Amino acid sequence: MPARDSIHDAVKAALSKDGWTITHDPYKLPFGDRDVYADLGAERAIAAEKGSEKIVVEVKSFSSHSEVRDLEMALGQFVFYRHLLQGWEPKRELWLAIPEEAYISVLGDVAGMDLLENIGVRLFTIDPQREEIVRWLK
Repeated sequence: MPARDSIHDAVKAALSKDGWTITHDPYKLPFGDRDVYADLGAERAIAAEKGSEKIVVEVKSFSSHSEVRDLEMALGQFVFYRHLLQGWEPKRELWLAIPEEAYISVLGDVAGMDLLENIGVRLFTIDPQREEIVRWLK
């Protein structure tokens, strides 16, 4: 099993506060004859007749010495997991969860927003201290 990110538990708590039920911790994805692991799987009811919304969440704290390097690693994992998820459970959406402060400092400008849009990253930010979701960006 991979090591958990420092904000892993805060993301779980934030998702729960937002009405999500954690279904997988971690979420296993097959890659040939081996498995890789995204951090979380979650779902929430949409409406009685519509069923549920299902997501996989990759958690990143952006806590190394280089936020740009953290971004490179996070986006690489996101693209890799999205590819695997499309073949494994295509109705489940992949999301990247990062601290609000990292979003502001690394992705909150025009260049960052352009990058997220061009790659097709679904992102939500959290306040790790309050364990709350700040924003969803699709």
